[in-house]
Amino acid sequence: MKNPYEVLGVSETATDEEIKTAYRKLAKKYHPDNYNDSPLADVAEEKMKEVNEAYDTICDMRKNGGQSSYSQGSYGTQGSYTRTSYPDVRSFIQNGRLDDAEAILNGVAPGSRNAEWFFLMGMIYSRRGFSEQAYSYFTRAYQMEPNNMEFKAAYENMNRRRTYQNPGYTTSDYGGCSACDICTGLMCADCLCSCCGSGGRMCC
Repeated sequence: MKNPYEVLGVSETATDEEIKTAYRKLAKKYHPDNYNDSPLADVAEEKMKEVNEAYDTICDMRKNGGQSSYSQGSYGTQGSYTRTSYPDVRSFIQNGRLDDAEAILNGVAPGSRNAEWFFLMGMIYSRRGFSEQAYSYFTRAYQMEPNNMEFKAAYENMNRRRTYQNPGYTTSDYGGCSACDICTGLMCADCLCSCCGSGGRMCC
């Protein structure tokens, strides 16, 4: 994997704002709309994926407190970094295209559904206000990868809000938690802010 800082054309000491600016400039340059019916469309698409991946990598590292040390194609971080398998799904969720996001996830064979699949499905259900289903998906993601900070944060935030709204709540209860849907929606936005696959994203 290429050094993501080099892909964005910034130094490892660049500020978050400088990184966002560099990303947006490249995203605008390689946006598919600029290459309709162009023989360079495929090249631009690959470049856009590379830019998205580089931005996601940097934001994830900084979100998890990682020190930007790039060596031999891997990163040394204080936290854990998970490369997203579903950049398009993350982009759709951030932009409110929940049906499109769910359609992509439903197309994944059951045997290939990893922890991120369950996390993103939880995001979709949380955005729709179905907190019980969302909590179930977040729990599964966290159980599959308990060291993933993104999955852990989603699970713990949902669990905390459910417990706050229902003092007698235990993980075996399914009494509903509609009152916390707004808070959960805000939590979802926080989790997705640094990882979605389209323009306008922000580092945490």
